[in-house]
Amino acid sequence: MSRTPPRRRGASRRAGLGGVAGVLGELLLTAGVLLLLFLVWQLWWTDVIADREQTGIVQSLQQDWGEVDGERVAPRQDGPPPVPEVAGETMVFGTMHVPAFDRVEFPLAEGVGLADVLDVKGAGHYPQTALPGQVGNFSAAGHRNTYGRVFEDIARLEPGDPIVVETAEAFYVYEVTEALIVQPSDVEVIAPTPGRPGVEPTARMLTLTACHPMFSARERYIVHAEFAYWTDRADGIPEALATAAGAAAGEGR
Repeated sequence: MSRTPPRRRGASRRAGLGGVAGVLGELLLTAGVLLLLFLVWQLWWTDVIADREQTGIVQSLQQDWGEVDGERVAPRQDGPPPVPEVAGETMVFGTMHVPAFDRVEFPLAEGVGLADVLDVKGAGHYPQTALPGQVGNFSAAGHRNTYGRVFEDIARLEPGDPIVVETAEAFYVYEVTEALIVQPSDVEVIAPTPGRPGVEPTARMLTLTACHPMFSARERYIVHAEFAYWTDRADGIPEALATAAGAAAGEGR
């Protein structure tokens, strides 16, 4: 009578380990797929949704404000610029034009909350900082990646580059003075007099803030700009935007 040889203990253990390894491999593969889907959603799909929403916001504003004659260069106005009324929290009150950016126009809303402003509406105005055209430091934050990434190209800005804020009444033209990298705790960059808390402001300034480096919130990339001039929206577009449009047309030939 033949006997079935007993199964070796080592072989049984190897089979058990092989089964555990197989399950672990499947779990890792599933986790990898989920991570990839998350990255696709975070890095691409949030941009698709935000771009759609922000484009709709800009179009709605233009309809409410009336069209601007893009063929006419508005003269620079004398005297202090008009200061828009304080917008309600999360409300869009203007747009920002940055000719040096790939995306040259995007909405500007009140507040810097992620879920209700920066993730859905574009750039956000820091409450308690100056308003466009006002003496002080008009400060705005924006994403550098994901959710429309309105400040993605912030590191391109160089001294003299224009940043233009548009409201229902006017265009406010600021010109870049400097860029710097700071720690998130260095909030004095948005002080009324940038970098000098407690000092009474005498100039009209603008500050942009974004996370740095790309895909990280370890530091902040800061751009300061100084008010140059303003134009009446009813008169056409400011020279800064007309020059940028002309340069873009020339490059396209």
